[in-house]
Amino acid sequence: MLRSISENARRFQQRLTRLDNQPLSKAALVVIIFLDFFILGTIFNGLADHTRQLESPDEIIQPLCREIVIDADWNPTNRLDRLAQLVTRYRAYEELPDVRVDAVSKHALCAPVVSAYLAIRNDTTVAQELEQVFRLGQEMRDLRAALAQMKGAYDTSLLERIAGQQQAKENVAAISTETADRTARLESLVEQQRGLVARIEQNPRVQTLFSRVAGITENDRTALRDELRHLNFWYPAKRLGMEMLFLLPLLGVFYFWNAKSISASRPFQTLVSSHLLAVAAIPVVLKVGELVYDIIPRKFLRQVIELLESLKLVAIWHYLVIGAAIVAALALIYLFQKKLFSHERLMQRRIAKGLCQACGQQLPAGSRHCPACGAAQYRACSQCGEPMHVHGKHCMACGHGT
Repeated sequence: MLRSISENARRFQQRLTRLDNQPLSKAALVVIIFLDFFILGTIFNGLADHTRQLESPDEIIQPLCREIVIDADWNPTNRLDRLAQLVTRYRAYEELPDVRVDAVSKHALCAPVVSAYLAIRNDTTVAQELEQVFRLGQEMRDLRAALAQMKGAYDTSLLERIAGQQQAKENVAAISTETADRTARLESLVEQQRGLVARIEQNPRVQTLFSRVAGITENDRTALRDELRHLNFWYPAKRLGMEMLFLLPLLGVFYFWNAKSISASRPFQTLVSSHLLAVAAIPVVLKVGELVYDIIPRKFLRQVIELLESLKLVAIWHYLVIGAAIVAALALIYLFQKKLFSHERLMQRRIAKGLCQACGQQLPAGSRHCPACGAAQYRACSQCGEPMHVHGKHCMACGHGT
């Protein structure tokens, strides 16, 4: 069975690289390679357009809905800060788990929340006020941290002053002045924020969002979380199904054309259809591999890593990675050395180019031995006795194979 597979692969390789049992010319090779890349690019573009019809989990349950409903615990104490953070990150063009401005949520639980948020975000006045609340909050936190640090420095300087050090007296005065200035600034910021918060809380759009978030129960959150988990689990398989609906008919057409071309002895069509068959098979293999990657690392490997971490054996994971890298390197070296750049292929290239089969130097015309290394270039054919290349596969006189 393995020999049959190897023989079929060899024949297919010959159909890719030869025409009428002759190597392809450079011009024909350029044309066929250009066709391969063009068809491959067109397939991937068509694949992207086709699979775009399938709604992803992010389109059904938007990341913004997760941010508000699942991930965050919104309550009267923190809800305005969370809203200000969301709006500020959007307006600063930072990465935000969000939907497009014109996106309309189709999920029954997400739709009211997302639409209420978008109404606030697209209201320039409210958005600017929320952005200002966010900046004030940051500055207030920085001031409180600085005041806490200055209090420690003040206590130390005060102890030194009691001990009678002149420098300590100057430090106490300077720290006292700076503390008073920062405290006054903090009180001013608190007052500004209080006024902004009161005005924003009275905004109808903000009240609508807060009322809708407050109406979401814990059972709703649990159901949404379970639905999201279900969508994420089945989406890779559904995506592969959509991709195969596009790829397999194309692969079938190319396979049927290739089989008919071979049976009808049409060399030009055999060459082109063989290339198209190989090109169409590439995305099929890649997409199946992508599904395996989605399932194994995200499900199995994550559990393995968590288990190793719980046992405090996470270093073993790095050993596995090192082992996998070594195995991959050995496989590539074997492929390059034994298949792509094997000794047999090297000898055939040297014979075709008129080079010494031993050292690779250019031979003068008609040389039976290499003038550089002295190696014999011919041996007697076991069938007819005529000279044939030392590393040749067939006799040039009778065609007998070694």
